Order: sequence, then C-alpha cells, then structure tokens
Amino acid sequence: MQKFHIKRGDAVQVIAGSHKGKEGKVLEILAAKNRARVEGVAMLKRHMKKSQDHPQGAIVEREGSVHISNLMLKSKHDARRSRQGAAPAKS
Repeated sequence: MQKFHIKRGDAVQVIAGSHKGKEGKVLEILAAKNRARVEGVAMLKRHMKKSQDHPQGAIVEREGSVHISNLMLKSKHDARRSRQGAAPAKS
C-alpha cells in the first residue's frame, strides 16, 4: 500500500493544473490512480437515468479527481507563503 502526504478529511490547496488556487477538504483518496476527490474542485456534470429517486432523470454535479501531486496541505501552503513574505491570499 502506498503512503500519501494527504489523507481523507485534510484541508488542501491545488498548486498546479487547471484548478490551481482552489482549496477544499479531501473527500476520498483513489490510491490505484494516485488521485483524490476534493470538495468543490474539478466539478463534473453527470446525467442520471430515470429512476425511482429521479423520476424525470437529472443532471447532477459532483467532484472529479485531481492528481495527488497537484495537492498540498493547506497548513504547509500557508507556512510557505508567510516564509516567502507574500501577502495573505485574498478571500
């Protein structure tokens, strides 16, 4: 089993890729693919078939996955920014 620098429930920031700068909580680690699902990052639209839960069908948004190497713990990211003398991130 591989060991990653993040785990489920950690607050992380995306440091590379098309979602750079976004932050959220890790929902799930996909160890086989070296990826993680992060709350509110890489949102995908899934078309749901008609069912008892969705009688009309539906388009549901859910999180996609981001490669582990593109994620950094939020606490480490903040420490790195303060060490570089950068201004605090705008919220």
